[in-house]
Amino acid sequence: MSQAINLTGHCLCKAIKIEVSDVKPHMEACHCSSCRNWGGGPLLGIDCGTHVTLTSVDDVSVFDSSDWPQRGFCRHCGSHLFYRLKENQQYIMPVGLFDIPEEVKVEFNCQIFSDQKPNYYEFANQTKMMTGDEVFAAFAPQE
Repeated sequence: MSQAINLTGHCLCKAIKIEVSDVKPHMEACHCSSCRNWGGGPLLGIDCGTHVTLTSVDDVSVFDSSDWPQRGFCRHCGSHLFYRLKENQQYIMPVGLFDIPEEVKVEFNCQIFSDQKPNYYEFANQTKMMTGDEVFAAFAPQE
């Protein structure tokens, strides 16, 4: 079981600093068409929960990418900062934003929207594979 860690990072131009706490060092790949359109490939992200601090929030542009999530960008350099669920303010953030200490091993443990992954790339890592329907079923609000 991975120990929860605290991470710091920043956007490309360093206008926005990021601090997250109590996150599991687990990385997921999202193959949905929105993530691929957003970044030109799959989103390699860390679920940062709700314990996220962004400095210079005036420098953050937010786009409502659908009814339930938002995507955040640095308005200066365009760095992708987050994918945030509107309902609970849960952040999924690109792993590349963070200064991850050498001794921390980030585990690539899951690929989501595997049913939307194009055939022009394939990861060698053995991970859990979830289709879009499986993702929605797993993370749907409990009634």
